[in-house]
Order: sequence, then C-alpha cells, then structure tokens
Amino acid sequence: MSEPNAQTTTEENHGISHPVFAALYDLVPQSSLLAPHRESLARELSGRVLELGCGTGDMFPFAVDGASGDLEYHAIEPDPHMRKRAARTAREAGLEVDLRDARAESLPYPDDSFDVVISGLVFCTVQDPDAALEEVVRVLKPGGEVRFLEHVHADGWRGTGQDLLNPVWKRAAGGCQLTRETVPRFVGHEALAVEEIDRLEIGVFPASPVVRGRLRRRRGGILDP
Repeated sequence: MSEPNAQTTTEENHGISHPVFAALYDLVPQSSLLAPHRESLARELSGRVLELGCGTGDMFPFAVDGASGDLEYHAIEPDPHMRKRAARTAREAGLEVDLRDARAESLPYPDDSFDVVISGLVFCTVQDPDAALEEVVRVLKPGGEVRFLEHVHADGWRGTGQDLLNPVWKRAAGGCQLTRETVPRFVGHEALAVEEIDRLEIGVFPASPVVRGRLRRRRGGILDP
C-alpha cells in the first residue's frame, strides 16, 4: 500500500472561507469534549464511507482506530482553510482520504455510492439542511447507515437564549447556527429508519444539547438485513 495521504479535488469556488475560525477551531473546548463520541461514530467502520464537512479532520484518527476490514474513506469540506488543515491531519493520522471541495447540498457522487455517511457537527452549518439530507439519502446505499453527532436547538430558557444569540453566533462561528431542529428533520424523513438516538449530557451553552445517533436507509419501506 502506498504511503497514506489525502487526495484533494477542487470542484468549484463556493464562497465559503473562514480563515480565523479554521485557525481557532481545534482550540474550542467542545471539540475535546466530543472526542469519545467521535470514537463511537467511527466504531467498526468498513466499506465506502463519506464524511460530510470534515472540518480540520477531527474524525480521521478515530476512523483509523475504528476501521474493521477494508475502508475506503471519502470526505468533503467547502472551506479551503479547513480543508488544508484536514489534509495535514489525514497525513498525520495515516488515513488515505479522497478529500473534495464540495457542499453537502450538492454531493459529487453517484446514487447508492456509500455504505456509511458520517455527519459530525455539520447540519448546524449547511445552508440548506433539507437539500443536504436529500443528498445523503441519494448517495447512501439501501441498508446503509447515517451516523451523526450534532448540537441542536434547546428547550426552555436555553432555547430562547439561542434564538437571541443566533445572529451573532452565526457570523462568529463560520455559519454555525444554534436553532436547527436536526433530530425532527432526520426522524421525519420517510427513507430513513431510526436505529438509535441519544441525548448526551455534554456540551457548552449555547452549542448544546448534543445528540448522537444512527439511521438506516430503507428500501421499499423495508429495512435491509
């Protein structure tokens, strides 16, 4: 096998560029708090895997440790500053990655391409989460898994606080939004069946609560074995 590397492909200029946020991202406390849950997402990975919005490559070391059998790892990241750091992380982790400049709303892959799609803190940031979810379903093989880790809109006074903070937070945090109703969006999609969803007792306000889960793509309304 050749020396591990990240093969990068540039699709187009998406106008997404947050150099300061990219430089500071790995210093955010939330990143270290989520490490055990990223490990869970990567457990027993095999086959063709796509990671959405890989950022600086936080998932890559866990993918190496969690691989079970043959693993073909693909990732997209539209921010060039994040993507540059992700390529370096892949080399340091020893992970072969096909790393592309693309957005979750327009994935550059054929239908039924992947056994697993991973989303780690992505649906809080994508500009059109409904379009992104449709793309995930499209490229996922029947019976394939969606593994996700996302912070979502809170209840009560925390939710009100998020509503108030969201305009400022979105500008400061690279487009991340505090008010996304991600779990109802996932659960409500007719092509996906819920395998597990856990609300985690972690996270730092306002980017909390955090949920982790797994979904499986249906075929003809019936789950593949």
